[in-house]
Amino acid sequence: MRIVKWALIRGSVVKIPSLKLRIPGTIARDLGVMIVSGTLRPGMVLEGEVEASDQRKVSRSAYREAVRILVAKGLVHSKPKAGTRVNDRAAWHLLDPDVLSWIFQNEPDYTLVYSLFEMRNMVEPEAAALAAERRTAEQIKVMASALDVMSRHKTTTKEWRDADEQFHTALLEASGNAFLASMTSSISAAVSWSTIFKQRHEPLKRDPVPDHRRVFKAIEGGNPAAARKAMAQLVNLALIDITTAPKWPGIISGSKGSKPADKAPKMGRQRIK
Repeated sequence: MRIVKWALIRGSVVKIPSLKLRIPGTIARDLGVMIVSGTLRPGMVLEGEVEASDQRKVSRSAYREAVRILVAKGLVHSKPKAGTRVNDRAAWHLLDPDVLSWIFQNEPDYTLVYSLFEMRNMVEPEAAALAAERRTAEQIKVMASALDVMSRHKTTTKEWRDADEQFHTALLEASGNAFLASMTSSISAAVSWSTIFKQRHEPLKRDPVPDHRRVFKAIEGGNPAAARKAMAQLVNLALIDITTAPKWPGIISGSKGSKPADKAPKMGRQRIK
């Protein structure tokens, strides 16, 4: 199993920085990547605690904690005498930031990627519309600062991705809706990992900053309809960036029929085939 730790940026191989994890977190990540990639399929039983800890040269308590992490994220379930078994995808907490990051470690299920953008298109335009009505001066200041940083850096840099995350976080908080604001970490992870994913073979050819600026101007100007439209366009263009990127498969399977990915329909009207 290959875990992506490098990206091709303008002809050069560049390492993608990763957070240092404690031993249980590292084990959970390794197993999580194997589960979401299909290497460990639903119904399969994980190694026993004694065997797994011996093979990995870690304590049984560390492995036990790693399993608890996976249970909390819905990837596995444990039963006495039956062991720890991989769950069906329906049980996975797909919006968990860690699970999202594991999905993008390898080539993900492309239909799942499209579904992620469908979800974003359901949430973010309405959040932008609410933000246009409820934003504070401080939230406008944060979004403006994030845009300034994005305009001065390339999309391949950590600075750009951090500023992009800051922009979307401020927008969700500006909605004034506690439930939308609670989705901040999930939306931020979705935005960040999809940005890395669509540039996994070459840098993005299109500058997405003007899309963000249109959203900002509508929110700053207190125009909910314009904010909703601008955010929907931003999400749709981000999807196009992915589906036209190198190595995106010409056909997305998993449902009846098929449709070329570069002719993907507008989200919210019909699903990609």
